[in-house]
Parts: sequence; structure tokens; C-alpha cells
Amino acid sequence: MKILIYIFLALAAGLLIFNLFYIDFEEPLAGESFAAVVGVGASLCAIILLTILKIALKIKEKMKA
Repeated sequence: MKILIYIFLALAAGLLIFNLFYIDFEEPLAGESFAAVVGVGASLCAIILLTILKIALKIKEKMKA
């Protein structure tokens, strides 16, 4: 499970960087740039949720021991 979380974190970070290159900062909510902004938001949400999951698993391990 730990390795899978790190793989998903790497994929989310890769998508975040990829989408940042497609944002037109002069008009961020027009055309393809809007899809990139949504992709950046989704990537950030995925990173936050995976980090919370990783912390929760660490807490669960400590509670068992």
C-alpha cells in the first residue's frame, strides 16, 4: 500500500506540472486553459488526499504497536 501511495503521488505531481505548462496566465479561464486549471486543481486535491491517507496509515501503525 505504501508503494502504491508513492506511485499515485508521483503521478499526481506529474499531472500538476504537465497542466501548469498549458495554462495561459493572461486568460486562465478561456479555452484549453480552463481544462488545465481544472487539472491543476484536481492534482492538488489528489496530492492532499494521498498525504492525509499516508498520515492516517502511520497513525494506525502506531496505535497497533
